[in-house]
Amino acid sequence: METPNVVLVSARPEDPEILLQHVPEPKIGKNRMHLDMRVDHLEAEVERLTALGASQLSSDPIVEEGFRWVVMADPEGNEFCVVTEPAGIRPAS
Repeated sequence: METPNVVLVSARPEDPEILLQHVPEPKIGKNRMHLDMRVDHLEAEVERLTALGASQLSSDPIVEEGFRWVVMADPEGNEFCVVTEPAGIRPAS
């Protein structure tokens, strides 16, 4: 059985996490990997990335099971998500 997601976590809590998400369908365009960035403050990070040249593709945050995320694209059109998670989902370090 394939694992649908893999989370790459640094030993330093202030470092970003990278979530690799398996999807069953083939990609037709450039992207073969979809990047999700977990952040503490969704709106502030979306604003920061937009100022750096990213585009916001979802007009409002998407909410599912307590997670909130915004779909974005880098200047070359590669899609990624900026995500916040529900409180208490990660064990205390």
